[in-house]
Amino acid sequence: MRPTGRKPDEIVYFDNAATSWPKPAAVTEAMVDFMQQIGANPGRAAHRRSIASSRVIYEAREAVADLFGADSPLQVVFTANVTEALNLALRGYLRPGDHVVTSSMEHNAVMRPLRALEADGVEVTVVPCSADGVWPAAQVEAAIRPNTTMIAMMHASNVTGSILPVSDIGALARRHGLLLLLDAAQTAGALPIDLQSTAVDLLAFTGHKSLLGPMGTGGLVIGDRVDLARLLPLTRGGTGSRSESEHQPTFLPDRYESGTPNAVGLAGLAAGVRWLAAQGVDNIKKHETGLVRRLATGISRIDGATVYAGPDAACRTATLSFNLVGISSADVGQRLDDEYGILCRVGLHCAPAAHRTIGTFPAGTVRFGLSVFNTVAEVDYAVEALHTLAEES
Repeated sequence: MRPTGRKPDEIVYFDNAATSWPKPAAVTEAMVDFMQQIGANPGRAAHRRSIASSRVIYEAREAVADLFGADSPLQVVFTANVTEALNLALRGYLRPGDHVVTSSMEHNAVMRPLRALEADGVEVTVVPCSADGVWPAAQVEAAIRPNTTMIAMMHASNVTGSILPVSDIGALARRHGLLLLLDAAQTAGALPIDLQSTAVDLLAFTGHKSLLGPMGTGGLVIGDRVDLARLLPLTRGGTGSRSESEHQPTFLPDRYESGTPNAVGLAGLAAGVRWLAAQGVDNIKKHETGLVRRLATGISRIDGATVYAGPDAACRTATLSFNLVGISSADVGQRLDDEYGILCRVGLHCAPAAHRTIGTFPAGTVRFGLSVFNTVAEVDYAVEALHTLAEES
């Protein structure tokens, strides 16, 4: 029987760890305004609309730089998504003979580039996390070698929501003269990030998750310690600058941004980041922590349910994975959608290493990803639905 409290034609969107929905109205408005009132190619002409388009992109850089505490907006390099940003950092910087340390919770956006680089002669050490996502700095330090160049780590797991100890690892990296690459796909906009206090050298982010922007946006914030001569571009081409030269510019951000940018998407991203700043990331985190704590408590009380998370919701994002005994994650997800209008993600979440770490490979888990727009009523409704599924299994 359907749980009470919602109409059958409504949906509960719990797939925010994949992409956030809904977006603030200001995001759509900014994108429509760009298409209707500007529409020109930025940096490719001197007419008023091209200048206005360039201004939109620069304002997006400013918004992102302010959010993360970057020294300059010019350190913000825009990409199509966080995967491209991570590939730029990894494939652009690492060379055969280099050694990189990473965690056992990483998404394939980090692991696949590293495995490809490994085949070309880059040495990779995967330091295991505990099942609840703890990554001991002492073990990371023990893995460092004379040829270690970089530590590459996610900020929080896209499977369990566990937050890794960025400040500790950042301090360790600085002591050993290493670069720290942080995959902030799950945390940019969901957790406060300050590049000055965390000693992050390369921050990869996506725009379409907790930054509340559209798909097709993301970027890499490049710190002062990064050698730009060593960090090679993934692509080369027209930048709208130094057009007299057939060689790629050497300065930020043009060195890493070739071709026409997603200006309309960046207009939406800027609006999303400004909306976040107005709400306050700390306030958003407080709301989401309350929801995920309530969700974890409710699911853990279901007979046969296993929640894959540490005991403290404050040490997690608003992402939670679980399984119900006797029902595959795929069947749980399908029934939640078909019978209850609850949308979530199931399976391995493009993170087989993480699932091996928590013991759920190859079956995977059901994942709920909550956001600032979710409510207590939706959480209670979902818990009631899961109670019903468990009783019927």
